Amino acid sequence: MIASLRGTIVALATGRLVLEVAGVGYAVAITERHARELRVGDTVRLHTALVVREDDLSLFGFVDEVELGLFELLRTVSGVGPKSALGVLGSLDADAIAHAIANDDDAPFRAVGGIGPKTAKLIVVTLAGKLDAPRTPGRGGAAGEPSRAETAPRTALVAALTGLGWPERTALEAATAVIEEAEEAPLPELPVLLRRALAQLGPARDARGGSAR
Repeated sequence: MIASLRGTIVALATGRLVLEVAGVGYAVAITERHARELRVGDTVRLHTALVVREDDLSLFGFVDEVELGLFELLRTVSGVGPKSALGVLGSLDADAIAHAIANDDDAPFRAVGGIGPKTAKLIVVTLAGKLDAPRTPGRGGAAGEPSRAETAPRTALVAALTGLGWPERTALEAATAVIEEAEEAPLPELPVLLRRALAQLGPARDARGGSAR
């Protein structure tokens, strides 16, 4: 699995770039918003998802692990493929997505090209409870409410664990425990958190049994 790439942009178009890494050019799909921030010759690091189909291998690149986690979550929604998920991320940032889900508001998703009313509603219903709405900047949350610094990595970690086959509830419990137990500040990157969560969960066969406990 290609989890990330760091290299030089040698070609750039709307929603796509070619990143040269150690002499190899990787074609990577990115959001249009991200593309507007880049230039040929820039050295960048992308968090990536490799989507495998019968007749195609496609790489999708993201600014950070939060976007990558949201991409994976969106793909769990019926009718949302990788291109549609990328379109959502190109139109809405992480905060806007979290607020829309928390408020049961499918209008922002209906405004995204390629997302119809039925799919927009499915996004809200399917992702309900899987994302925490960010707190208002400058104001504290209720006692026990996870901070934004914890919410974003937890979302990405839950997405990674469910992508490996763990039940959502088990993944959420493990992700929360790992983040609460982390002593580093800031939190370690996703691969480190994922290793810790997998160590807690035990053998992968437990995931298919519905519980790691």
